[in-house]
Amino acid sequence: MIQETHIDAALKELFDNLTFTPEPAGLYDPLRYMIQIGGKRIRPRLCLTAYALYKDSFSEEILTPAAAIEVFHSFTLIHDDIMDKADVRRGVPTVYRKWDENTAILSGDVMSIESYKMIAKAPAHVLPEALELFSKTAAEVCEGQQYDMDFEDMDFVPMEDYMKMIGMKTAVLIACAAKLGAIIAEAPAESCELLYRYGYDLGLAFQVADDWLDTYADPKVFGKAIGGDILNNKKNWLTTRAFEKASGQVREQLLAAMEMPIETEEQKAAKIAAVKDIYAALGVGEEAKQEIVRLHAQAMDHIAQLGLEPEKAALLENYAKKLIGRTK
Repeated sequence: MIQETHIDAALKELFDNLTFTPEPAGLYDPLRYMIQIGGKRIRPRLCLTAYALYKDSFSEEILTPAAAIEVFHSFTLIHDDIMDKADVRRGVPTVYRKWDENTAILSGDVMSIESYKMIAKAPAHVLPEALELFSKTAAEVCEGQQYDMDFEDMDFVPMEDYMKMIGMKTAVLIACAAKLGAIIAEAPAESCELLYRYGYDLGLAFQVADDWLDTYADPKVFGKAIGGDILNNKKNWLTTRAFEKASGQVREQLLAAMEMPIETEEQKAAKIAAVKDIYAALGVGEEAKQEIVRLHAQAMDHIAQLGLEPEKAALLENYAKKLIGRTK
């Protein structure tokens, strides 16, 4: 049976040895930069974990497609950072800050293409299914990003709409990773779908956790500046829940806080503090943590239906704990 240590080793070797076309350096250096600055590799890790439930060893049939998911994710980050005007990613300058916006756009485009070249390495007998899943997911991620941008111009977003948005922007790619690993391992169709649902619910929990961390985390641990969502008036889980709960004077205070200027560092700090004070008064920070726990339990219900051996179920249980444990 494949152990977590085998997954760790496979991921390290895979991304240590991942290469892109040398020239033109101005196009491909940002790709190398994005891979080198790392990350937790949560999506390829889940892909390999799902595969490990049905196979006894790793081979190129799963390794390259697993890398495709991380490469695609990195492409979305390059473009997201431009749209969010983010200065820092994983503790270092974002691609558009290190180079320029035009380079970031073009390098992101070619990174997306590279991900498709990699997914095409899936075994021929499952390639149509794998490609259909990957393409559907890629479109949903872009659709989710559009909804996210649309929400920035709205004073209030219903929680149902917010959850739909993060389902598309974040959860579907994690769900895709789980299902892709199972498809390539030739798992039964029902198991593939249960793993997709597991990944989807965990993806929702992961995004709610990320929303919480954007407001309350230690920036040295989080890897980027705190309060970015507040400064950009992005609708995250806390904001959405705050508007659901606020009424009268509190709602007016929240609206006023969201409109505060952010031209100086002092103004930025004041806006973040004002919104956090309202969050505290409404208790939405603690409610976000409760929602994370609920979504985690829902994800584990899907795993219970797989009927796995305890050792294999433990791989998925440990993955889930590590994924959302950042909010503790």
